[in-house]
Amino acid sequence: MFRFLAPLLVVLLVTTPALAAPKAELWPRWQQNDPSATAVVDHRGWARFLASYVQPGADGVNRVAYAAVDPAGRAGLDGYLAAMGQVAVSRLNRAEQMAYWINLYNALTVHLVLEHYPVASIRDIDISPGLLSNGPWGAKLVTVEGQELALDDIEHRVLRPIWRDPRMHHALNCAAGGCSNLRPTPYAAATLDRDLDEAAMAYVNDPRGARLESDGLHVSSIYVWFEDDFGGDDAGVIRHLMAYAVPALAMRLQTLDGIAGHGYDWSLNDAAPTGR
Repeated sequence: MFRFLAPLLVVLLVTTPALAAPKAELWPRWQQNDPSATAVVDHRGWARFLASYVQPGADGVNRVAYAAVDPAGRAGLDGYLAAMGQVAVSRLNRAEQMAYWINLYNALTVHLVLEHYPVASIRDIDISPGLLSNGPWGAKLVTVEGQELALDDIEHRVLRPIWRDPRMHHALNCAAGGCSNLRPTPYAAATLDRDLDEAAMAYVNDPRGARLESDGLHVSSIYVWFEDDFGGDDAGVIRHLMAYAVPALAMRLQTLDGIAGHGYDWSLNDAAPTGR
């Protein structure tokens, strides 16, 4: 019996991430915030790492020089993550919280890759619990205010349900070539709205986000996996694209009524892939 089930399990493991994304289901404890708070989280440790190892490419893709990260760089990243685990997040204002969670997610992702490097794709880091799990997103990686959290928890139990901002998908980086860029500086509460707009514009106007081919509009699979966050249908996705597209692309998008196809590059955003 098991020899007949094995091929089915392989198919499920390979295709499940592309078929559906986790629902945005709020964990109520993370709703706590202090609108009057003036505390600013120190992201300088993350800033130093990004400045040292993120390399913008001529093709518009920001890649990470994972192989070049030295012991000092690792220690700096470890120290930053340890400090983030000590932050009283519920006592921050909303903008400071949002920047905190985005930076934490991205730093945890880079740290995760470094722990398993070299790998061809983050999906090869198969440490999530569960028989049908794939990749690292369900593994508990950090403790914040006494609660163990996975990358999935940060994205789908905190960020998406609290802020309901589709630009979030352009801020979070999953270490893949098809993902929105890893920003070379941390997100900051003081400039958050502008930073998110810039991230959205960079992705929408890049072939990774949207491109017009002979048979119509092809988009990143992000817009399909998280369609509910972008209006719930093709029309909603197109409206989102038009909001951030340069004029020439926006004019062409407004003539369309559907999406012809989608895709996603899961190869590692590695600045030195030949070193694997």
